[in-house]
Amino acid sequence: QVQLVQSGGGSVQAGGSLRLSCVVSGVMYHAWCMAWFRQVPGKEREGIAGLDSDEVPTYADSVKGRFTISRDSAKNTLYLQMTSLRTDDTAMYFCAVEYGGSWCRGNMPRGRDYKYWGQGTQVTVSE
Repeated sequence: QVQLVQSGGGSVQAGGSLRLSCVVSGVMYHAWCMAWFRQVPGKEREGIAGLDSDEVPTYADSVKGRFTISRDSAKNTLYLQMTSLRTDDTAMYFCAVEYGGSWCRGNMPRGRDYKYWGQGTQVTVSE
């Protein structure tokens, strides 16, 4: 049974940093694509960072150079390190995984491609 449990997030001032964590159980990391999404009320869920089984990352232009996706297989944890946060980064953030570690390479994450999701964690960035 695949389970994703998120932690981290919270409130921070613009320019600050946060790290989101997503503990994943029930998967073998070498065979899965992993990603982070975010959503604000009234808008579609946006894929912002993806990671394939070879740990090749993909980033949305809106976060490139500021956010870093990574994983620690020993801890079964997916991370999203967020720096230089802006007010428009305010959103609910979700981690997601899906079987098959290469199909996602070079592609921006799309919500419909991922079956397993974390519960979400709120990130609020203020001026």
